[in-house]
Amino acid sequence: MSVGHTAVTTPAEETRPVVWCEEGVDCGIRDLLHRLGDRWTVLVVVELAQGVRRFRELQRAVPGISQRMLTLTVRRLERDGLVSRTVHPTIPPQVEYELTPLGHSLTHLVRAMADWSYDHHDAIVDSRQSWDAANPESEIR
Repeated sequence: MSVGHTAVTTPAEETRPVVWCEEGVDCGIRDLLHRLGDRWTVLVVVELAQGVRRFRELQRAVPGISQRMLTLTVRRLERDGLVSRTVHPTIPPQVEYELTPLGHSLTHLVRAMADWSYDHHDAIVDSRQSWDAANPESEIR
């Protein structure tokens, strides 16, 4: 045991992976990664974390997202219980989106990812440049 390490660990704790579920139990991590791993979800969550947004406001705030992709993204988030959708009976109908309490509970994770990305951006760029220089024929870019 090292001088700085004073906690007692069991063999099971030492070999347990960072993300794990009990055998035969679906802990939902794949669903979460599927949702958060798409191109637009995190950007929409970041925008909605700032408050209620109408559809066009969201579309303007997320550069490059098409109307179809924004529609699919907010529908999926609504289905997962992360976003609520309110339709106001006006002509034309006014639709607003906001994070639910469950959606707000996700924002600290999104913030942690953003902070990590900011803190490590230069190192990642340097690593990519080094790798690209060493592998000029690679199609990975």
